[in-house]
Amino acid sequence: MDTSSAIDQRVSLAVSTVIFALRPHPETGEMTLWLPLVRRIRDPYEGQWALPGGPLEAHEDLAASARHTLERTTGLTPHYLEQLYAFGNVDRSPDERVVSIVYWALVRPDEVARAVDGENVEWFVADELPPLAFDHTEIIDYALARLRAKITYTPIAHAFLPEEFTLAELRAVHEAVLRTTLDPANFRRQALATKTLVPTGTCLQGTSHRPPALFRFEAGAPSTEEPR
Repeated sequence: MDTSSAIDQRVSLAVSTVIFALRPHPETGEMTLWLPLVRRIRDPYEGQWALPGGPLEAHEDLAASARHTLERTTGLTPHYLEQLYAFGNVDRSPDERVVSIVYWALVRPDEVARAVDGENVEWFVADELPPLAFDHTEIIDYALARLRAKITYTPIAHAFLPEEFTLAELRAVHEAVLRTTLDPANFRRQALATKTLVPTGTCLQGTSHRPPALFRFEAGAPSTEEPR
């Protein structure tokens, strides 16, 4: 090997997070997926929107770095945080080699209410994004595909809900994520057949008709997960 022609291949590590929440669509009013983006204040891509994130500090592990960055930029401390994927194409950053460890967070309505809306932080409909910095469009597309696949075979939908919920509320989450309408009777039958729902023995209060039953997830709400 000719060391005189070797190129310095120092690699920087970064941690970014895709945060999904359910909010009404600004035009249709239907519940849909939203996510917060941060406006970059320096080059490269100054002025463009990007995922919350930053360099991995030597004294922090990956999940702690993701949590601290989220809290600092958006004010969010999500209950559900899971490592999604690593993105490391050699040309994903124009001025240095950067490998990003990407997490995804799913937040409940009470968590969304505490989010920071500042000059450089704004929420967008997840399927209607502006041009983004780096490869963050690709990252979000990957996260959306992962979420829409996972909600069909795992109880991940509960991460968007309070600890107790009705079957109608659970169905609404599935419909919002999958962007489709589900038959209530079929959904009820399929949801109960999974054996992951436990009746609480109580009903939703304050309704004018027959109050719907409340359920909870069998093992408690999903929380932080790390790859196995």
